[in-house]
Formats: sequence, C-alpha cells, structure tokens
Amino acid sequence: MTAVADTYQAHFQRRWAHLVQPHVRALAWLLDAPDLLDPRDPHWEGRVASLGALPLDTDAWLARVDQDPSSLNAELGERVYTRLGLYAEKLMAFYFREHGMLVAHGLQVRAARNDTVGEFDFLLDAGPDAVEHIEFATKFYLLEGEAASRFDTFVGPNLADSLGAKMRKIFDRQLALGSHPAAQAVLPRPVVRARALVKGWLFYPAGAGGGMDGISAQHCRGFWCAVGDVDLLDDDAFVVLPRLQWLAPYRGHADVLSRAQLRAHLAARFETAPMPVLVAAVRQEEGDGLLVETARGFIVPDDWRARAAFRQKLISQNT
Repeated sequence: MTAVADTYQAHFQRRWAHLVQPHVRALAWLLDAPDLLDPRDPHWEGRVASLGALPLDTDAWLARVDQDPSSLNAELGERVYTRLGLYAEKLMAFYFREHGMLVAHGLQVRAARNDTVGEFDFLLDAGPDAVEHIEFATKFYLLEGEAASRFDTFVGPNLADSLGAKMRKIFDRQLALGSHPAAQAVLPRPVVRARALVKGWLFYPAGAGGGMDGISAQHCRGFWCAVGDVDLLDDDAFVVLPRLQWLAPYRGHADVLSRAQLRAHLAARFETAPMPVLVAAVRQEEGDGLLVETARGFIVPDDWRARAAFRQKLISQNT
C-alpha cells in the first residue's frame, strides 16, 4: 500500500484477484496482510514476530495451490471449523510445512496425564539444534472508550477480551512455555526464541482512527457503528460475513442488502442474538459479476457501547 487512501481491500484486489479458492484467499491474506503490531516498537521488547517480505516465489506457489487445492484441503481435513483462530492456524501450518519450516504444530505440554500446562502453536526450524516458538493469533478488535492500558481500548466484539489482555496473556504465560520443566520432555530441540505473530483487523468509530504507538501504521482497518446509525454510512450495498470469511476481503456471490435492509435485518437479529455482526461494503465486478469488498465494519447493538464501557472498567480494575 502506498497511501492512506489506498485501502487494504484495493491492495488485495490488485495483487490477489486471480485467486478464486476461498481457503487460498484466506491464506494469502494471512501471509500478505500488514502486521497488526509494530515489531520494532520497544513496548513489545522484541517479542513480536513478522513474516516480513514474502519470498519471490510465494505468488506462484499460491497460484499453484489455487489451481489444485487438494493438498490444502487435505491439511484442513473434513471437520467443520467453528473457531476462526483454529482455522487460521491450520492454514499457517500448511504454509510452514510446505516451505520446510515446520517442526511441530499444536504440541501439548502436560505436567501430568490430566494436567495440561499449555500448547506450542508452532515450533519452527531454527537450525540443527534449535527451534523458534511462534505463538499465533488472529484478532479483531473495536476501539472504544478509555482504559488503564491504551491497548485495552481495543475490545473484542463479544467483549470477552481486549488487545491488551490478549498480549499480556501471550507474553506472561504462552511465550514462557518453552522454559517450563514439563516442556523439556516433549521439545524436539531447545527453544532459542519465542515470539508472537499477530494478524487481524482493527475497527474504529465511523472509520476514524489515528496512529498509536505499538500498532503497525499499515494495519488492516475498518469502521464500526451502532445499528441505529447504519443510515449514516456512505455505502449502500452490503454483505453479511460469516465468521470463517472474516480473514480476506470478500469476493463472491451473496445476497446484497441496502442500508435500510441491513438495518432492518440486524435489528431483528439483535433481538435474539445481541452480538456485533461483521459486514462488507461491496461493488460488483465487471465481466464476471462477482461482488468485491471495498470496506468492512462491525454493526453493533445500540447498547453495545455501554456494555463495552462496563467491561473495560472491569479490565482496568484487574490490570
């Protein structure tokens, strides 16, 4: 991306429009998307990883997988994924394995038969006598209100966590797993480095959001608003995104909703399931008629902001 006005959706469309398989497009996003956190910021103490610039052959490799996704489908298996994080992990495991980097994925550490200490997301090759522990997270947070930690101002749509709480858990517990006595029995080689690799999207009220130390300047971003404010949105063509389509910008066929239809649909939905919903603003491509995402945002129930403020108060009291 070369300018603020050049959205990530536009960048993704230019680079990856030739990819048609949804799983391959999701993997392309995981590899290509800007880091959510700035690895160079001193706040992270060198414990945030980055994939960096992709190898030159990555585009051709993804194109081959897109043409014949049988190996990727085998990696994913027959299971129906309900957890977006697990789905993203499986995609990354496929990439690391195919590129000869993966030593272990999802390696559990137990102190006793029924006492699980933790799990290594990824152990990557770091030489003949060492591995690197990568703790992987794909997160979606909305900026709202004030908190004791600036990163706690980013809260999850379901209010179960915050960016600050997630990173404290990763740093204080998960990245320390390699030094636990019980880990020594299962590690194939000593851990020489442990870092967090974090991908995701951050969402700002009405799409407005300035820079913040510790957050990558080029991170993927969107808007959020209450359902009562949907009529104020600029776009008038939307697709509701199922959870497993949250990663890459949307491209496909779906029912398109106008602002009025979207407001009515979500108002009815929130009566029984008052959870934020991710939507994509779309335009129709010329030629094939496919819908392409131009922007995205969470639409939240009208009382979500009050619930978020209460949740942040609890987080601040426990920080």
